[in-house]
Amino acid sequence: MQLLRGTKDILPDEIVLWQHIERTASQIMKLANYHEIRTPIIESTSLFKRSIGNGTDIVNKEMYNFIDQGSREITLRPEGTASIARAFINNKLYTHKTTSRLWYLGPMFRYERPQQGRQRQFHQLGLEYIGSLNPMADAEVIRIAHKLLNALECSNYKMEINSIGELAERHKYKQSLIEYLERYINDLDNNSKNKLYTNPLKILDSKDTKTQEIIYNAPCLHDYLDTTSRKHFEKVCEYLEFLNIQYNINKQLVRGLDYYNYTAFEIKTKSLGTQDTICGGGRYDSLIQELGGPNIPAVGWAIGMERLLLTIKNQLHEKIHNKKPLVYLAVNGQNTEKEILNIIQLLEQKDISYHLDLDNDSLQKQLKKANKQEAKACLIIRDYEIKNNCVTLKKLSTSEQKQFSMIHMDDLIQTLKKIN
Repeated sequence: MQLLRGTKDILPDEIVLWQHIERTASQIMKLANYHEIRTPIIESTSLFKRSIGNGTDIVNKEMYNFIDQGSREITLRPEGTASIARAFINNKLYTHKTTSRLWYLGPMFRYERPQQGRQRQFHQLGLEYIGSLNPMADAEVIRIAHKLLNALECSNYKMEINSIGELAERHKYKQSLIEYLERYINDLDNNSKNKLYTNPLKILDSKDTKTQEIIYNAPCLHDYLDTTSRKHFEKVCEYLEFLNIQYNINKQLVRGLDYYNYTAFEIKTKSLGTQDTICGGGRYDSLIQELGGPNIPAVGWAIGMERLLLTIKNQLHEKIHNKKPLVYLAVNGQNTEKEILNIIQLLEQKDISYHLDLDNDSLQKQLKKANKQEAKACLIIRDYEIKNNCVTLKKLSTSEQKQFSMIHMDDLIQTLKKIN
């Protein structure tokens, strides 16, 4: 049986890196008073059609949809923000406090061509700051992303930022953009032609060389922003400069989801080629109301875990390895089972890691396996030890052996802790 295309097993040697990222994120989020939230991976299809937008590739081409036994339209979530907004509304989190700071980590699903750092099942780490219109909230979430990446020793990146204004401003701009692009419709790549009337802003993000040349002289969205949008963006940039967070203004930057307004930003690495975005986000002040909740603004971002790991795994592998067992339990004999169960419980009580060998091999073979496991000591329990009411501890680096009474195991524990 083969693994499904676009999915990946995360094996023990790699899972330690995932756990390190999660621990680091959890610590940083906790300091900033962000609380973890977990939502189902299945949602009503209508949630994503209403939030992400019918004109997007995600809704039109990439979602995993199915009809369940109750004839309901169900979708495997393609991103996290819509589910957080739905949970915020359903659970009336707005009744308890004026702002909610939430973060999440989990699998997402999109039917797209598998590529480096992006499978059909992929994982996102994200946060949402719900309840503030203040431009400082935009700067805060960007600062946390910046802090997390630095804590993970991901330094080879750049941040691009833009203001995409309000819906009415974008509507005026879209009309001008369509009129301009219509003059070059025969020169646009096929993907851009298909988006011209459904999602023209995404043409600005085209990687096609000829289309990029056309876009270069296209109308600029910034020229269509009103005073409020401009002031909000200027304040965000001012706070980022105060925080010494470097950024580039990319006036062609748009996000692939319809719910964004005002601030949009991406953090890109220089080590992944064309698929270089490891973090993307922005402000979505109307989403919660559009989904049936109160008029509450929000801003957030999501990091692609697989792309992040590709960027930092070499640095992390040098520092983080699977923890090796301190003690290898070598068991050999007919009457050792009950005593070894007592010893295991004692080791667990004292937070001492161990590996239990139940193969009943010869002692010499078990010692070889203990060295292969990179254990620091081997605890030997044979019929001899049972008969003499003791255990034998062998320090693997020096081959030094010592026996300890089973009646007074504190001496054994103290010795093991010194070895550690």
